[in-house]
Amino acid sequence: MTTVAVPRQPLAWVLLTLRLSVFLVMLLWTVNKFLFPERAASIFENFYGISGLGTDAAYLIGAVQLAVVIGFAVGFQKRWTTGLVLVMHLISTLASMPRYFDPWSSPNLLFFAAWPMLGALIALYVLRDFDTKWSLGGDRDSA
Repeated sequence: MTTVAVPRQPLAWVLLTLRLSVFLVMLLWTVNKFLFPERAASIFENFYGISGLGTDAAYLIGAVQLAVVIGFAVGFQKRWTTGLVLVMHLISTLASMPRYFDPWSSPNLLFFAAWPMLGALIALYVLRDFDTKWSLGGDRDSA
């Protein structure tokens, strides 16, 4: 297999744009739990089979998720924060599986946007040592 050397600066900028764009989506999903906890409860019931989620639980889940996505956005402990965001999004994507089998029913087509975001998160996780722009780790490689 041939290895291609990629200049670190352009790669770091590309990874920053991926990280910030994924952060924007994750932030809005997180804020939704605070603004509309009943909607969060409905999502947990309909997609994950978890019923009886109250307002306090939605707030707690939102608070934990907010800490993780902010850590992700600033490049803190990238192995953990990027990994957790990847797992959260993977679970969300897989929980929507029935919608992918009926793409032409509204609003199922919108769910397909989850797949490129999943790809972006996989790239961010694999390339996390090169994701150094505006990152708490700076130009140091992170484990």
